[in-house]
Amino acid sequence: MLTRMSLSIPSQPLTFWRRGQPVTLPAVPADRPLLQVLREDLHCTGTKEGCGEGDCGACTVVLGEAVAGRLALKAVNACIKMAHAVHGQAVFTVEDLAAPDGALHPVQEALVQCHGSQCGFCTPGFVMSLYALYETTGGGQGVTRESAQAALSGNLCRCTGYRPILDAAERMGELPCPDASRLDEAAVLRGLRTLGPAPVDGPYQRPTTLEALLKARAAHPGAQVIAGTTDVGLWITKLHKQYPQLLDVTGAAELRRVETYPHHIAIGAGVSLTDAYAALVAERPQLGSFARRFAGLPVRNAGTLGGNVANGSPIGDSMPLLIALGASVVLMRWDAKRRAIAHRELLLEDLYSGYRQNVMRADELLCWVKVPRPTASEFLRVDKVSKRFEDDISAVCLAVRLHIEHGVVREARIGAGGVAATPARARQTEAALRGQPWNADTVMAAAAVLRAEFQPISDMRASADYRRAVLGNLLRRLWLEHRGVKGLRLEAADLEALS
Repeated sequence: MLTRMSLSIPSQPLTFWRRGQPVTLPAVPADRPLLQVLREDLHCTGTKEGCGEGDCGACTVVLGEAVAGRLALKAVNACIKMAHAVHGQAVFTVEDLAAPDGALHPVQEALVQCHGSQCGFCTPGFVMSLYALYETTGGGQGVTRESAQAALSGNLCRCTGYRPILDAAERMGELPCPDASRLDEAAVLRGLRTLGPAPVDGPYQRPTTLEALLKARAAHPGAQVIAGTTDVGLWITKLHKQYPQLLDVTGAAELRRVETYPHHIAIGAGVSLTDAYAALVAERPQLGSFARRFAGLPVRNAGTLGGNVANGSPIGDSMPLLIALGASVVLMRWDAKRRAIAHRELLLEDLYSGYRQNVMRADELLCWVKVPRPTASEFLRVDKVSKRFEDDISAVCLAVRLHIEHGVVREARIGAGGVAATPARARQTEAALRGQPWNADTVMAAAAVLRAEFQPISDMRASADYRRAVLGNLLRRLWLEHRGVKGLRLEAADLEALS
């Protein structure tokens, strides 16, 4: 159960929009997950409690907020979403879809017609992920099997019922929607404008400007900094940690943007992983498959690239890629003496000082990730090896960026994950490639250096020997792909045809 003792954690009011009216709870602990509020306080037990770690999707709900005058909807995991993070937003649960007279929403009706529910436990989560897809595609129009699979990447069915659920996804756009079940975007936006701001000085703070955020950090250097809580949420639900003071970076308007400059793009710390990877893929389309494998969609919708980098997990997938791209981070703090924002910039790999440790001052925040734009001669590949193809944590992640001119490797940058206490740069392997002819002998020699460069551990995901072997093999596969060899990747295969 997610329930835990929170008597010592300070509380504050929480208000959000649901079912056409504001919902206000007078005293919600700062670190209380949204799932607890829905099930225990509001008795919305249709939202199920499954894994408690954002993995199974049974707790999926849909959040709506005003963005540039429109209602932006996204599916998230309620089990690891802090309740106060939805202050001022609209919350949709599975109970909200059917009309008052019992007429089903097209998502629900399609699942009934296609026999998409077996034991039924996971069904509410699938319904809500499909509901987000339905609304964001203008009533389920143009939904393909591929787009449905992407939308459902964060939902697991233990009865192996995926085929009928995908059938339902394709059918839902053909079914009529009862008038009472239609989403009235204008009404929701009007409702959101009536909700008051979150408390400024409460135990859960989500400042709306960068300056206010940095001042809050200076005033509360011991507060737990959060973004999407895709990691901190697990510390709460699995490790039973309690946080009397939380500082959420995702409210600062300046940090919710992706900015494009002549030589780099700057991704704010409040930008979701979904939007951050969309920006990276727009610059480098070859990253599309890797982006889809970064967790499930609800996790990408909640988590942020800045949070992933600042957390510094050695098995985080973003950092090897960013290291290979030569990305840097901008750290900021409030300088009280100068009454201004101070900042410094360093290469991403220089941020880390040890396992989940970094060089940030107590009053600093990671505010921007700067990624160089691609060049014409760039060759980039990033590989993730995990037990499960989708929605799984890497055993090994390797990203390689090369500049090859006239058959010679002029420049190489390599990032690796899962092989050291921190995300790592493979400097020795880079040196083994740099200035050498791009041929089989160079690649074999570099692969041997790469295997020897790190001393990975054996754990539940892979043995040390396996990790070392995979590192070298991934470099060899990159060489074969550069030569034009096809059929080397699982995602390129038509699995349904093979079955």
